[in-house]
Amino acid sequence: MSVSTIVTLVIVVALIFYIITIYNNLVKLKNQFENAFAQIETQLTRRYDLIPNLVEIAKGYLKHESETLEAVIAARNTAMAGLKAASNHPGEAQSMKELAGAEGLLTGALGRLNMVMEAYPDLKANQNMMQVSEELTSTENKIAFARQGFNDSVTEYNTFKQTFPPVMFASMFGHAKDAELLEFENSAEIQKAPKISF
Repeated sequence: MSVSTIVTLVIVVALIFYIITIYNNLVKLKNQFENAFAQIETQLTRRYDLIPNLVEIAKGYLKHESETLEAVIAARNTAMAGLKAASNHPGEAQSMKELAGAEGLLTGALGRLNMVMEAYPDLKANQNMMQVSEELTSTENKIAFARQGFNDSVTEYNTFKQTFPPVMFASMFGHAKDAELLEFENSAEIQKAPKISF
């Protein structure tokens, strides 16, 4: 074999290994943001599991506020459905927007419930209510942390696949669309620790 044939062969082999590396990095980064979404899913599920406890405790005190309690449960159910759809397609633009919208409705319903509860000092002093509200506050903080981790992973994935040369191969490897960040409508409000004062 001539030197030029050997050099050409080495270049082709190096190029093949480089393309394999690009493919592997795309897969790795996609798996990372999907795993990061699983962390959000865990915390949101915990939040959704706490809400019926909150409503159940409040029912005894808020007999004349059944509409508010029903709105919270309906918003919770909508958010759960949004989470299920989003978990099937993490990073997909439509599913992230639907989840964010559902979370916005739930946050609003919980805010209205909190305002109603302010008029009931016995409820605010209830030991079970204080415990559930502490767990809910802790979960809200974990949601914010998990969402930031997901968004960081999505940004890393999108940045890698948009750079040269990966951009030349991303579509060919099934990574045509950018992943979508999870931005809640009132992101600044959700970033702060929630003010639940039962």
